[in-house]
Amino acid sequence: MKAYIYAGGAVDAGLIDDRPEPGDLTVAADAGWRNAQALGVTPAVLVGDFDSLGEPVVPQGTEIVRVPAEKDDTDTQLAVRVALDRGAAEIILIAGLGGRVDHTLSTLGILEMLNKTGRRGMVTDGKNRVRLLQNGSLLLARDVRYRYLSLLTLSEKAKGVSLAGCKYPLHGATLTRTRQYAVSNEITGNAALIAVRRGTLFVVESAD
Repeated sequence: MKAYIYAGGAVDAGLIDDRPEPGDLTVAADAGWRNAQALGVTPAVLVGDFDSLGEPVVPQGTEIVRVPAEKDDTDTQLAVRVALDRGAAEIILIAGLGGRVDHTLSTLGILEMLNKTGRRGMVTDGKNRVRLLQNGSLLLARDVRYRYLSLLTLSEKAKGVSLAGCKYPLHGATLTRTRQYAVSNEITGNAALIAVRRGTLFVVESAD
């Protein structure tokens, strides 16, 4: 099952084409309810302490999961946990970037958690899409809305990094956290083939 999580960060609704289909789970994290509504989605579940949204007024049938204001996890992390507990194998996290840097970094950390538990994930705000790739390969179809493709290493080193179908190809390169040089590439063909032999990469598509 695929789950769509709506967080409270900035979002360019005009660039979001990731929409739930029948059978997908939809969950809003606190003020993410407003972002979901702006995208024409009424989430099935609303999670939060409602410090940002205020006391929720939602349609009948929407499940509310109320959590304490003082807690260890963010509302977004808790919303993801709700989705995983209900069987989600893939998470699309919308509006999880921008705004507070601490929230953005904690949201990107969710991608690593999903990867470690055998699930897939993507974070997007419309202008950017972020995935995580570890010790493997990814075929990424070209999307004309996203001009740039960047590979950023999360691990201390990413070894055996290869990139085909792009303006600046890589062949068995090593990337380090202190020298992130695989930035602002461009897909020139129909798709880019990305591979890393050992290490963890953020794969970032950016509109500008």
